Amino acid sequence: MRYLVTARVKTERAAALARAVDEGTLGQGSVAGDEYFRNMHDARAHDDGRVQWVEVCYCSTPLAEEREYWEEYFDLEKVQDAHARSRCRDLNGTDAWSCGDCDCSARLEARLAGKGRRFLDVLRSNT
Repeated sequence: MRYLVTARVKTERAAALARAVDEGTLGQGSVAGDEYFRNMHDARAHDDGRVQWVEVCYCSTPLAEEREYWEEYFDLEKVQDAHARSRCRDLNGTDAWSCGDCDCSARLEARLAGKGRRFLDVLRSNT
């Protein structure tokens, strides 16, 4: 499933997050692997301090695996479905593990890319 994540960086953890991204240690030990880096590369920063990204997650509970890694750096405000669950081929069992290559949230991701600023640029300029 894909989720639209809305979060705020914990002020005291911004420099550590930038280091973790730059050093390749973000999410170290998680089965989600490079998903963390894709998320941060695509994340958008809004003027009000919110950060948003679309996350691929195969857990039965949204972000069950990723939550502890994200909560080290972010206050998660909202995690919502990025598209209709009924159309998720992985979730309905028609195409297991399909979320990684699916374009089900392409419109949302394109719309999100046009909002705010690139998160990593904002993060690095503030640390």
